[in-house]
Amino acid sequence: MLPLRSIAGALWSFWRRGRKVERAGYLVGALLLASGLIHLGILVIGGGSWEGPLSLRKATTFGLSFGLTLITIVWVTSLLRLSGRPRAALLGAFTVACALETALVSMQAWRGVPSHYNIETTFDALVARTLAAGGAGLIAIIAVLTFAAFRAHPMVPISLRIAIRIGFVTLLTSLVVGGLMIAKGMLLVLAGNQQAAYAAGGTLKPTHAVTMHAILVLPALAWLLSFANWTERRRLSVVLLGASGYVVLAGVVAVENVVGLAPSQTPLAAIALSALGALALTASGLLALGGLARTFTPDGVEHD
Repeated sequence: MLPLRSIAGALWSFWRRGRKVERAGYLVGALLLASGLIHLGILVIGGGSWEGPLSLRKATTFGLSFGLTLITIVWVTSLLRLSGRPRAALLGAFTVACALETALVSMQAWRGVPSHYNIETTFDALVARTLAAGGAGLIAIIAVLTFAAFRAHPMVPISLRIAIRIGFVTLLTSLVVGGLMIAKGMLLVLAGNQQAAYAAGGTLKPTHAVTMHAILVLPALAWLLSFANWTERRRLSVVLLGASGYVVLAGVVAVENVVGLAPSQTPLAAIALSALGALALTASGLLALGGLARTFTPDGVEHD
């Protein structure tokens, strides 16, 4: 139990020593997660539709995804080399954008109208354009944080820095893909093809989804490894193994998605490559757990 208590104490340090903007981000992220879970419960209990632009599924996925992403970004950014004002500005803007995107999507779902690609009324058009602008803002913020992740930070182990960098690049890819989906849908709407926008605007969702959460998985793996009494070179090897597995899995999904392959049409080589990626990611996790069990040290990374 001692390792678990030590790890939990180190994790708690990110709240206890967190800056005001970080604590605000954690609280808003928790509220967004709660919103997603509440909408999920309503869907399950009420038996509502899981498909279509009017489904509460969008409120569920936006709450869960934005809540988890916000908490992750606040945590990871605390490990970046940023001065006080830029950090507060970036995290504050990111928190507001996440909350606004989720609130608008949820509001439109409860109104029984689509949130994206909907310009039927002046109000709906304002909401759709605000969502698009918010998405552009999120891309800009993550782009700046990705750049900051590549700044040297000797207080953070290189294995954790590499994990954060790969995670940010992957997340930025996810947001760019999301922006392309919105742009494609809005172009169809403005051309008078609103139904086509709903059908075609979300075609890249699998790519968007699979590239979104490397920013949590890889830094979490590297952070846990900081509690293993290993050489940094060994920790880095395990992180790179996990990162390679994640990138391979995401790459296969993205290629299949872009070329329009259905799951039943997946080539055997792609299946084998996906299995190899999954095996590498799983192996990195098992190696990390094994290292913690055998060589635990309480000197893991905490909030500075």
